[in-house]
Formats: sequence, structure tokens, C-alpha cells
Amino acid sequence: MTQEPAVVAAGPAIPAEFSRRVIADTISTNGLVQKIVATPAECAALARRFDLPAIHHLEASVTLRRIRDVMIAVDGHVTADLVQSCVVTLEPVPAHIDEHFTALFAPAHLITDTEPELVYDPDAADEDEWPEPLESGGVDIGEVTAQHLSLALDPYPRKPGAAIATAVEEPVVAPVRTLATAARLTRRR
Repeated sequence: MTQEPAVVAAGPAIPAEFSRRVIADTISTNGLVQKIVATPAECAALARRFDLPAIHHLEASVTLRRIRDVMIAVDGHVTADLVQSCVVTLEPVPAHIDEHFTALFAPAHLITDTEPELVYDPDAADEDEWPEPLESGGVDIGEVTAQHLSLALDPYPRKPGAAIATAVEEPVVAPVRTLATAARLTRRR
């Protein structure tokens, strides 16, 4: 007799700050092109999520294509104008992001932790790319874009001219006192 695995109920879903769901059944092998632009409210929410002072503009062009009837390949390009904090001075540092990204999605039941049950065309996606599970029968290209935006951020933004002080102070050297010097000092008193 086999025992069913225990299912743990997830807590309430956290709404995505920049959600643009595309239903998998609407995607063909010919591809589907989507251009998405974040609203000012979505930019502000993503700025809070990524601990940025501001995101002024965020957009992406995303092509979705069906592979082997069950997988979805995502090929996208994200551009953004935003502000990061300088790691030295904490002053604002304007940044422009212009990045290409890819992702691969498959039904959750076909994705395992050990060996893929799927065989896919390496020309269609990065050979090392492991598919992510399709959720609710689709792909949230807004969330995929947001994740790739976060990966494109400079991890150590610096304001031009900002430098960490590297001055080395001379160590304070206490005078060396020998026992003879200490004996003379105590005799004088």
C-alpha cells in the first residue's frame, strides 16, 4: 500500500507587484509577443520590494513560444530607469538597465528534483536551464521580468568619485620600559 505524500497548505498568496499573466493555452509554436509597461504604482511597489529609492520606468518585450507541446520558452528584453543607493555615501545613483533574459516553464508534474523527464531542444533554450513550473496554467511574464530586473541590478552601486577611506593610521606605540627604567622611576619618588 502506497501512502500519499502530506500536503502542506500554503499561507495567503502574496500578490505580485507587476503581474501580467499569459495563459499557456494561448501560446503556439509560432510564438506570442507581448510588450509590458509598469504603471507608476507598480514601479513604486517594485522599488520597495528591491529596496531601491525609485524606479522611474520599467518595460519589457517578451516572446513566449511553445516547445514540445508542453513547455513554454520565454525570451525577453527588459529596460528600466531607476535609482540605487551608493554603497559608500548612501546618496542616490541613477541607473539604466538594458538586459536580455530567458526562462523555461513546464507543467509541475514533469519537473523532478533528480533527472528531467522532459527532452527538449537545446537550441530553444539554454542547455543548462532547468524549467520552472507553470503556475495556474500560465506564465506571469511581469514577475519573470521583475526577477530578471533584480538580477541585473548593480550589487555595489557607487556615486562617481565616491571612495572608501583607506588612510592607515600609525599605531600608537607605548614607550617600552625595562625593569631598570621602572626601578629608577620608583626610586625618584
